[in-house]
Amino acid sequence: MLRASAIMAAGTMVSRLTGFVRTAMLAAAIGTFALGDAYNAAYMIPYILLDLLLQGVLSSVVVPVIVRAQHRDPDGGQAFEQRLMTLAVVVLTAVALLGVLLAKPIMELYTASNWTEDKVEVAATLARFMLPQIAFFGVGSLAGAILNTRDRFAAPMWAPVLNNIVVMGVLAAYYAVGSSDIEKVSERDLTLLGLGTTAGIVAQAIVLVIALHRAGFRFRPRFGLRGTGLGEAARAAVWTFGYTGITQIGFWVTTKLATGAGDRAPGAGNSAWAYAFQLFQLPYGIIAVSVITAMLPRMSRSVAEGRLDEVRTEFASAVRLVSSVIVPASLLLMVLGPAVTTLIFSWGHMTTANAIYIGHVLQVFGLALVPFSVFQLLLRVFYSFGDTRTPAIMAAVNVAINATLSLVAYFTLPDRYVVIGMAFAYLATYVVLCGVAWVLASRKIGGLSGREVTAGLGRMYAAAIPAAALALAVLWLARELTAITPVSSAVVLAVGGGAGLMLYMLAAHRLRVPEVRSIIGLVAGRVGR
Repeated sequence: MLRASAIMAAGTMVSRLTGFVRTAMLAAAIGTFALGDAYNAAYMIPYILLDLLLQGVLSSVVVPVIVRAQHRDPDGGQAFEQRLMTLAVVVLTAVALLGVLLAKPIMELYTASNWTEDKVEVAATLARFMLPQIAFFGVGSLAGAILNTRDRFAAPMWAPVLNNIVVMGVLAAYYAVGSSDIEKVSERDLTLLGLGTTAGIVAQAIVLVIALHRAGFRFRPRFGLRGTGLGEAARAAVWTFGYTGITQIGFWVTTKLATGAGDRAPGAGNSAWAYAFQLFQLPYGIIAVSVITAMLPRMSRSVAEGRLDEVRTEFASAVRLVSSVIVPASLLLMVLGPAVTTLIFSWGHMTTANAIYIGHVLQVFGLALVPFSVFQLLLRVFYSFGDTRTPAIMAAVNVAINATLSLVAYFTLPDRYVVIGMAFAYLATYVVLCGVAWVLASRKIGGLSGREVTAGLGRMYAAAIPAAALALAVLWLARELTAITPVSSAVVLAVGGGAGLMLYMLAAHRLRVPEVRSIIGLVAGRVGR
């Protein structure tokens, strides 16, 4: 699992780093005021619809069902995979076309009621150009899921790099010729932004389809559904659709509140939330997603063969491996969040003050990194059993807690602190959910090696706290000597973050954290070769 995760982590790291550059270029080109909020709201719509239709099903239903079909069917599941791909192409193309037709009502649903008609129209125009992404992204995601069941992990993690490169080129062109003022933005500017963003997804999908073809998959349209096993997938997917639908209700509440806060306090709204959330997802995306992707097919096979001891071992190993990187990342983000965002966002039409604000939101998200990541791993225990009902129920609890606390923040905090308060609501929600999911998953497989995992986490925090303290000392010294600028932030990250990571690795090695020692050994072996 470590070897497979390392391959995916390398691709994901390059993808996320180029994504950083892309995000910084986007902020520089359009800022975090009205046009930035409109773009980020439109950008999320294809992903919301795709999540409702496919993404949750991919992670919870499709991979385990394909694994069972590969074991069960005489053709190794080939016909089953072709039917899935045919269904995805037809349904997602239809949804993309319908979304383009209904772009404006959709945007009115997700944006704040105090947005002007012009601002809503700009967001709707961008959405019309971006909504065709649904078909391409969905087909590419399904291709990636099929590749994962064949233990081909590299292409799905590296394909987004091409997406980022394409969009970075578009943003460079926009910065040269476009406007960041929503009052002055032209139809040509919106066409360049919208179609350019979609072009990146098209390139990503093409790469994944080519990789799937090279892995031996041959697409042949198959429309017959009776007796194919898709009924089993459909029954499992019902609860998954419920799960994604409930989570999207929560996302709708968050987006409405964040866009409303941004109108009341420019620069402290939906764009700040979206950029901080993207950075928060970086350690999770590089490490946890890589481990989850390698873990789920293996756990699904163990469940299908009745080997629950291996499921427990796989889960405990995954939690320790993920936490060995997520724990120090969480504490370092809590300390160095403003330095990270100042370095990335203090360019173009962005100000240092707005960049620092995003950093404060990121600091709170940093605290949520560990419970969020462990919760995602816990969900895969249920999915490996084909249990989609329990995650759907937990999604309802998620939305209830998060929406309630976010509403409290919106109506009680000063305008500029609303989004920070919403990040605290996110943190509290996942702390509660992680505890509930742990109890339920432990009952399902007869224990989760809790003492072993807790002991490992304790050693990791014991190694990470001094590292965070060292980074904090470097940050304090830098602020005493100079103002916060991109240059001083780069120095703080290089010295404080670098020294902190080295101290963590040294302390973890001395405290006998085996996962850190394994990672060091893997990297040293590759460097040696």
